[in-house]
Amino acid sequence: MPTAYDLLVIGDANPDVVLGPLTEPLAFGQREQLTPSGSLVIGGSAAIMACGAARLGLRVAFAGRVGDDDAGRYIRDALTAHGVDTRALSLDPDRATPLTVVLTRGDDRAILTAPGTLTATCGRDVPADLLAASRHVHAASYFLQPKLAEDLPELLRTARAHGATTSLDTQDDPSGRWDGAALDAVLAETGILLPNAREAMRLAGCEDSPEAAAARLAARVPLVVVKNGPQGALCHDGRTLISADSIPVTPVDAVGAGDSFDAGFIAATLRHQPPHQALRFAAVCGALSTRAHGGTAAQPTWDEALTHAISRTGAHAS
Repeated sequence: MPTAYDLLVIGDANPDVVLGPLTEPLAFGQREQLTPSGSLVIGGSAAIMACGAARLGLRVAFAGRVGDDDAGRYIRDALTAHGVDTRALSLDPDRATPLTVVLTRGDDRAILTAPGTLTATCGRDVPADLLAASRHVHAASYFLQPKLAEDLPELLRTARAHGATTSLDTQDDPSGRWDGAALDAVLAETGILLPNAREAMRLAGCEDSPEAAAARLAARVPLVVVKNGPQGALCHDGRTLISADSIPVTPVDAVGAGDSFDAGFIAATLRHQPPHQALRFAAVCGALSTRAHGGTAAQPTWDEALTHAISRTGAHAS
C-alpha cells in the first residue's frame, strides 16, 4: 500500500476548558473565584500534537475514541478544521467524551480530567490500513488509556513492520507508579521517547537530573528527547547528550507546549534533519505555542518556526 500519511497519531482527544491565571490558591467552601480569561479549546496530548504537525505541513491522521455527544462532535470537527483526517476517530454511543479543566498559575498548571472514553480506547480503534499507510506513528497519554497501553506494543510492531518509525509521549501517570510490564514492551517498539523533565526522571527512576534520566532511558530507547520548559530541551542517543536553548517569548499559557514540541521534533525528523537541528526546531515550536490561550491557537507554521530556529545557535553536544 502506498504511503498516504506522514503521521498517524494515536491517543486522547477532548475539549479543554482553560481558566487562569489564578493569582491565589484554589478555594473550596463554595467560594467563587474570577480569572482573567477562559477558553474552550482542543485538548488531549495526542490531539494537540496532531494539530501542530498538520500546521507544520504534515499529512496527519488521527485514531482514537470520543463519545457520541456534543463534546465529541466538537472535537472531531475542530480536528478536521485543523487539517487532521479524523475518519478513525470513532464516536462511542455508550461513553462520554473525556473532559479536562486546566487551571493555570504562572508557568504551572493543575489539570482535572474525567476520562470518559479514555478507559475504553483500545487497539481495535486503530485501523490496520492506517498503520500500513503512515511514515511515522506517534502515541500519547499512555497512562490514561489502559486498554490502549496493552495493545500498543503490537500496534507499533505492526507499524514498524510496514516501515514506519515510532514515538511515544507517556504524559503523567495519575497513579504515581510509573511502571508496568506493558511499558517495557512498548518502549521496545519505540524509536523516540518524548517525556518532559519530570516524567523522564520518574520513568527512569532517577531523580538526579534530566540529563542523567535521559542517559538511563537511552539504554531502553534509541533516542530520548526531554522537554525542559524555559531551560530548553535535550536528547540522548545512548552515546551523546545534545541540548538546545529555548527562545524568549512572553507566554500567555503553556498548555500543550510539550505537544507542540513533539510535533516539531517529529516533523523535523521526517524532513531528515539530524537530532541537533530537530531539537532546536522543536524547542522553537514549543515556545511559540505559548503565545495564546490553549494548545493550538499559536502553533507555528514550518516557515515561521524555521525562521526562529535558524536565528538561534543554542544547540550543543557533550
